[in-house]
Amino acid sequence: MLNGEKMKQRGANSGNSRRDSNGIAGIISDGSGDYSDQRKQQDGGKRSRAGISAPFSVINNIILPLLIVTLLPTGIMMIVYSSTDCDGSLSTMISRIQNKTLYDIYMELWGNYLSGISFFTFAVVFGYYIWAILCTRMIPGKIVKGPLTPMGNIPEYVDNGLSCYIITMAGLIILTVILKLNNLTPTIVIDQFGELAAFMHIYSFIVVFFLYIKGIYSPSSSDSGKTGKGFMFDYYWGTELYPRVYGVDIKVLTNCRFALTVWPILVYLCAIKSYELHGFVDSMMITTVLQLFYITKFFYWEAGYYGTMDISQDRAGFYIIWGCMSLVPPLYPLASYYLVNHPVRIGPVWTTVILVVGIASTTVNYLADHQKQIVRKTNGNCKIWGRNPDIIRAKYRTESGNTRESILLTSGWWGLSRHFHYVPEILLAFCWTVPAGFENLLPYMYIIFLTVLLVHRSFRDEKKCSTKYGEYWQKYCLKVKYRIIPYVF
Repeated sequence: MLNGEKMKQRGANSGNSRRDSNGIAGIISDGSGDYSDQRKQQDGGKRSRAGISAPFSVINNIILPLLIVTLLPTGIMMIVYSSTDCDGSLSTMISRIQNKTLYDIYMELWGNYLSGISFFTFAVVFGYYIWAILCTRMIPGKIVKGPLTPMGNIPEYVDNGLSCYIITMAGLIILTVILKLNNLTPTIVIDQFGELAAFMHIYSFIVVFFLYIKGIYSPSSSDSGKTGKGFMFDYYWGTELYPRVYGVDIKVLTNCRFALTVWPILVYLCAIKSYELHGFVDSMMITTVLQLFYITKFFYWEAGYYGTMDISQDRAGFYIIWGCMSLVPPLYPLASYYLVNHPVRIGPVWTTVILVVGIASTTVNYLADHQKQIVRKTNGNCKIWGRNPDIIRAKYRTESGNTRESILLTSGWWGLSRHFHYVPEILLAFCWTVPAGFENLLPYMYIIFLTVLLVHRSFRDEKKCSTKYGEYWQKYCLKVKYRIIPYVF
């Protein structure tokens, strides 16, 4: 639920040392929390430059969202087509479509998959959604609070992600045993993944439109409504920050219970498929172990995710909803898809090295996030690497005009760079991809995507934090000089 449609903000006045856990904004070092990019004090400046910025507004508010909404799904289907019909080769995919008309390209990439949608497709998608909703609603968990929203709401969540994940994966293993005992296999999902991926694109467009209407006419909170930038931008960005339907948080459902649970399901099914075809293969074992270890870490930490940019800042529009429903399943497990038909045997030495580096990367990524959480939870009264944390208490004003305070951590992992946690995340993705070898580029598309995404997110986040914290952010940047890679960038 959202506590109070326009709940007054608490804590962080100078001289008042008592703060609840939400008084220190959503997350610490990257500042993704209770603040909007469209600060009201900037409005006058924006209006004075209206004549100059009008063409750029058309580009940003109409053209770019339209291009993303219309072209990106086809880009993802190119990856699906390369993986399922072109033996994992992007060059083969390009050679097949390069001399065709635009219509023929669309038919090549979409036609066969759409025509192959069957009752099985519907049963898998909606059967899983029913399961995910039941888990979300019925499995108990601790109530945790998200960061204060721009409109003064404090969202609450049931922290049952790890339980849902464990029960789902255990249920999948039991289902596999039952099917195998009856000479059946769950890997039919991998065999028909093209049809499932194509259907998810159509389904996600419908869901996004439903959320667009809901955010305007039946919002769950005051953090909702049109942006004033037109239909195309609102469809892309969303009209509601925390949409909830019959008690189900839609962003938690799509981001966590669908995207980040379907991902390990697909990884598991690829591993089973590989074993059915080739027996034990060490490269598949590596990519499976590292991906499942990382995802398990995520669900162990899920309460912390509720304070990140995805949940606390990004609205439930095409950007987030389509991304989680239609981009994550084809793109994130690419190394596993590829290794099903391209087994690589790398030997015990390299297996050990890659596993150790990958597990260490996941551990560092978790410890970095944990440092932010513990500093926030204790209001800085803790130890970081055996010493008192070096922090900056940054004051800022919310949209409603109240003064708040956040903690910017400048020691521990966060003293190395302002977004150091991206480094082990990219290194980990490399570790679970490199067993695929270097014959084809396709399995590395996720790393390329992840690197671009995180670098872009660092710029987007720092722009927001600079606007939000002003001089405090400048002081922070002087203390922590590097953006992502220490001494490099």
